[in-house]
Amino acid sequence: MNIEGFLFSAVEASVKYPDRLDLGLIFSDEPCVTAGVFTTNQVKAAPVVIDIERLKEGRAQAILVNSGCANACTGEEGEKNALAISACLAETLGIPDEMVQLASTGVIGEQLDVAAFEKNITRLVKGLSSDNFDKVAEAIMTTDTRPKVACDTVKIGGRDVRIMGMAKGAGMIMPNMATMLAFVVTDAQISFPELHKSLLFGVERTFNRITVDGDTSTNDMVLVMANGRADNPWIDGDSPDDQLVFQDALETVLKDLALQIVADGEGATKTITVRVCGAKEDEEAETIARTVATSSLVKTAFFGEDANWGRIMAAVGRAGVRFYPERVDLAFGDVLIVKNGQFLGSEAEKAASEILKEKSFSICIDLKDGTGCEEVYTCDFSVDYVKINADYRS
Repeated sequence: MNIEGFLFSAVEASVKYPDRLDLGLIFSDEPCVTAGVFTTNQVKAAPVVIDIERLKEGRAQAILVNSGCANACTGEEGEKNALAISACLAETLGIPDEMVQLASTGVIGEQLDVAAFEKNITRLVKGLSSDNFDKVAEAIMTTDTRPKVACDTVKIGGRDVRIMGMAKGAGMIMPNMATMLAFVVTDAQISFPELHKSLLFGVERTFNRITVDGDTSTNDMVLVMANGRADNPWIDGDSPDDQLVFQDALETVLKDLALQIVADGEGATKTITVRVCGAKEDEEAETIARTVATSSLVKTAFFGEDANWGRIMAAVGRAGVRFYPERVDLAFGDVLIVKNGQFLGSEAEKAASEILKEKSFSICIDLKDGTGCEEVYTCDFSVDYVKINADYRS
């Protein structure tokens, strides 16, 4: 699916390694309403600092992204380098410098090779095409094993509104976004407050509900650019129904990308939905779900295909939420293994172990103490996770 007015390009610039796409560009032929959500880490990479300041106007026209170097913890020189490549791109595109958003991912603490950018910017711009969306998704990969893209189309005011998104991420995932980048383009005609509101809502329910290893990073961002080409009735404060339709469609795309990140977690072999229901409040359900989803003991049991319900119960018990253990039901998929806090026996455990052999399954925990219900998405911990992260910088 293409979206009129948006062009994409990716080249090999050898930012860190040769023989791979590592420099990408997303460009709109006109300024877009643009919203962003950024890392909550106190240590913010140079591009994040620059983007936050530039997005105060809620407008952008280009996103320049590189893999291979995070440009984080690089001081004044790192910010100077980021501004230099931004200026180079803006001049080549013939747009104002402040219309450029920057994104970087890779190793922390290394300075950008500005010459590698300057040498390849012209070639990058010349390669702009509506058909290169997947190539940019490939260029932003680090330890990812595959590109991650998603799309959706909805009707608003009788007009087709299209949304396309890409993401990267495989490790350092959790608690609020993580080592991930996501870029979304849409032809929706929407005001900045409604776009920003929709993005915040969607991120909270998707990227903020995934965990691979409980870490978070310095470069995380999600950007959404809307060029208005769909010519739908304006989505603004006077059109709450249309805003909800768009918000739901955006969340669909973000959730698709978020689940792809979990499925591609470093060394992961399984994708797991941890669902907690029957809590007093949604917030309490989320707290318990996160505690279970981030437990190393639980995640290693998933890898070993061991229906170790005791580890899950222990995680629930240390989440800091008051509940009644004697009421809890616990199921692996559709197999109930604990009822009212009591183990249902070896046959139930055997059936639950079969569920764990699947590539994707759910863990359902019912506290039977209220109406609060939330989900968190996680993956297993494998031997390969340690291997990948033991020598990542090499």
